Amino acid sequence: MSEYIGAIDQGTTSTRFMVFDHDGNEVARHQLEHEQIMPRAGWVEHNPAEIWERTRTVIKTVLTSSKLSAADLAAVGITNQRETTIVWDRRTGRPYCNAIVWQDTRTDRIAADLERAGHADCIRHKTGLPPATYFSGGKLKWILDNIPGVRADAERGDALFGTPDTWLLWNLTGGINGGVHVTDPTNASRTMLMDLETLDWDDELLALFGVPRAMLPTIAPSSNPQAYGHTNPDGPFKGAVPLTGILGDQQAATVGQVCFRPGEAKNTYGTGNFLLLNTGSDIVRSQHGLLTTVAYQFGDDKPIYALEGSIAVTGSAVQWLRDQLGIIAGATQSEMLAGQVHDTGGVVFVPAFSGLFAPYWRSDARGIIIGLSRYSTNAHIARATLEAIGYQTRDVVQAMEADSGVKLDTLRVDGGITANELCMQLQSDILGVPVSRPVVRETTALGAAYAAGLAVGFWSDPDELATNWHEDKRWEPTWSEAQREKGYGRWKKAVARTLDWVELDD
Repeated sequence: MSEYIGAIDQGTTSTRFMVFDHDGNEVARHQLEHEQIMPRAGWVEHNPAEIWERTRTVIKTVLTSSKLSAADLAAVGITNQRETTIVWDRRTGRPYCNAIVWQDTRTDRIAADLERAGHADCIRHKTGLPPATYFSGGKLKWILDNIPGVRADAERGDALFGTPDTWLLWNLTGGINGGVHVTDPTNASRTMLMDLETLDWDDELLALFGVPRAMLPTIAPSSNPQAYGHTNPDGPFKGAVPLTGILGDQQAATVGQVCFRPGEAKNTYGTGNFLLLNTGSDIVRSQHGLLTTVAYQFGDDKPIYALEGSIAVTGSAVQWLRDQLGIIAGATQSEMLAGQVHDTGGVVFVPAFSGLFAPYWRSDARGIIIGLSRYSTNAHIARATLEAIGYQTRDVVQAMEADSGVKLDTLRVDGGITANELCMQLQSDILGVPVSRPVVRETTALGAAYAAGLAVGFWSDPDELATNWHEDKRWEPTWSEAQREKGYGRWKKAVARTLDWVELDD
């Protein structure tokens, strides 16, 4: 048997390729950023051709630098930014337009019209999602309605839709020369087009959005023993490797954190924050502003579901300090700057750049920094940015506890921001529970590797994967309950002031 598993992690700001051994240890990686295209306020786009080029490059670089070949890989998995929407021509392989990123809010009128027309309850019941700009169904409708020629091509089956997993899989398996058009239930469950119970595209929902079924990918298990296909020997792997795992990024992190039992939860800190609670084979429909989503489906087993709290802006708020405000030169400096002060001096930052996601779902909200005085400095703003990450997570945890009846006793965390130890300490203080970081922090890529490896017998079962998880560091809360509640009360007042800012006609 080949010694390693490969994982393509196509994220919001970058693409990486990683190789893992049987113990879940990282063997090699390479990562490249891609351009964030913002043609107007509220619009966020990516160039799909650039993403595919970056993917080819990171794969080639890893294989060359580590002296590995396709024969050394038992399988490859893919994980991806989930709701980002790509439509391309199957005849030429060219996208009709830039990808519309999950953060994009141009579809606010589409979401509002669905709500006003009384379709919200149907969408929530079938998909576990509210009508919102976040999800890909509205983005796909926007492309069909606004990009010339797409709808006619879609009706003929020549225009293909996919999230980045599907786009990469199609290209890796041959593209215009027989590329496979497939996704998995975790990504399909983020479209507002798939029924959670049947794990299939729903005709009533397709009619609501005006989406031709012919343009949609086949839905196959997240860990697929039959393989979706094999890499094209003429592609970056220079050989045929089975592609056997697909997971949306947050579900991949759930698998990477081995949250396989109902009640286990993880929080991933990336561009945004995403807290998932495993609810087993039961579909738990949220009454407190959370999403019901597919956590994973391994082979022919029943799908496992999760409650999810999605937060749009956390790590990207730190990027904003760097790129837009210029008060730090790199993301790592946010900890040093914020550490210069003992508190925020009354400053609260609500980074509602793309509206507010869970548990509010308010696309009319916009970011606010409030509580400024002559005393305020860059350090106070930096610390308020880190506290905002913690407070947004607390909003979601409280909703999750109300929906599930399960009290969180420890929060497992992963993602880039977990390297910021001050941020993790603040997270523990704001929640009042311990925060635990694993040895392998890139659990998103690891989860994709696990899904691919389970499919080919590289790992025998999920129980074997649990032995790979080891704690690296734990933070315990230090704030008093009074301090915790005072800070959260100030946060809720600030959130209230972000609402009703954007009119849909704007």
